[in-house]
Amino acid sequence: MLRSVRATMTALSFLTLFGGLHPALAQDRRVPASPAEVMLSYAPIVQRVQPAVVNVYAAKVVRDHNPLLDDPIFRRFFGVPGQQPEQMQRSLGSGVMVDPSGLVVTNVHVIEGADEVKVSLSDKREFEAEIVLKDPRSDLAVLRLKGAHERFPTLDFANSDELQVGDVVLAMGNPFGVGQTVTHGIISALARTQVGITDYQFFIQTDAAINPGNSGGALVDMTGKLAGINTAIFSRSGGSQGIGFAIPANMVRVVVASAKSGGKAVKRPWLGAKLQAVTPEIAESLGLRLPTGALVANVVANSPAARAGLKPSDLIVAIDSHEVEDPNAFDYHFATRPLGGTAQINVLRAGKTIKLTVALETAPDTGRDEIVLTTRSPFQGAKVANISPAVADELHLDSDTAGVVITDLADGGTAASVGFQKGDIIVAVNNQKIARTADLEKAARESARVWRITLVRGGQQINVTLGG
Repeated sequence: MLRSVRATMTALSFLTLFGGLHPALAQDRRVPASPAEVMLSYAPIVQRVQPAVVNVYAAKVVRDHNPLLDDPIFRRFFGVPGQQPEQMQRSLGSGVMVDPSGLVVTNVHVIEGADEVKVSLSDKREFEAEIVLKDPRSDLAVLRLKGAHERFPTLDFANSDELQVGDVVLAMGNPFGVGQTVTHGIISALARTQVGITDYQFFIQTDAAINPGNSGGALVDMTGKLAGINTAIFSRSGGSQGIGFAIPANMVRVVVASAKSGGKAVKRPWLGAKLQAVTPEIAESLGLRLPTGALVANVVANSPAARAGLKPSDLIVAIDSHEVEDPNAFDYHFATRPLGGTAQINVLRAGKTIKLTVALETAPDTGRDEIVLTTRSPFQGAKVANISPAVADELHLDSDTAGVVITDLADGGTAASVGFQKGDIIVAVNNQKIARTADLEKAARESARVWRITLVRGGQQINVTLGG
């Protein structure tokens, strides 16, 4: 089974050990030709990369919850104080320095909910860090060292689209907290899309040993460049079994660029079309030899897709010379294109290949009106927003969806405890139609002995009745 244990590493192309650093050309890839070549060492790469790989420590205060302590009679007769005991919960991960000013990239799951984050460098110095940006869609976060007044060693990004299965890579991080550790292996597979970890399903698979604590660490190629950030392992035991997954460097580059620009959220291109996978049955109906590509289910009016001429039933087979095997592959390549330019998309329409030019622009986000509901009600602790094109894109909702959606839930809030989920669309409360966040805020202020709520989850309408 796939564990939630995650790890990050940097992929480095092989350094010419004597005589400078030169990226290996595709035609230079070969197996060792003599025993002397087998004895070559990765030490020069490790020495160059090691200073830029850091340890990340996150801590948050949690309160042990004993339901008996909620009962004032129990506290009165047994003399138990009303304040429940607090504990410090700690998590350990890794990170990579990506800017000399002290910017570190790691995984969101390493620092999620942390009240305090610290970064330990390879020279044993420790810095407090602030969270600059979190991008749950990619499971990447960017930290900044506090009180740092020096230039730090960094890793450059590799072009992860140029990686090939069989390339040698090194993984570096802090597994099990034993200290900075290097493992090596090869790229076992590319474009893994059925991992189920983040919104962007397009991972590098490697057999380099990755274990708990490697999350956020570096996967490097043989030129000493960052090929990816390790984020997960497939394991039945909790330890490495030779199947690890890394977020490609080209996705990491996008998130880091957003952090450097001062953004609080990552801005990505918006297509404005819903895509679906091609099943064998669909492939047969379309006369395709193989079930590959991304089938256009619908197109939003006035979106970049509509203006480019994309139509329902078009089959997207390539984007900017990259083959598209499924919607996940398209989403990744489209999301890593730079804003402001264009992307060339090849589609099959009525048996003919057509080239379309799509503008790379963000989804409109006007009228989001995002608020957090704080009044006592079943919605207490829920963050809700009006569904704009940007919100629909973030939460993978149908483009024509309207209404109010839950975008986040506070830990320990009433909304989370009664079972609301991120992405739930609130349709009505006590027979009052909910069209805007202001409607839900007003409904949440009204006291009620019984709450009758209608919501939509995963396309299915659900009626819920809760006590007041």
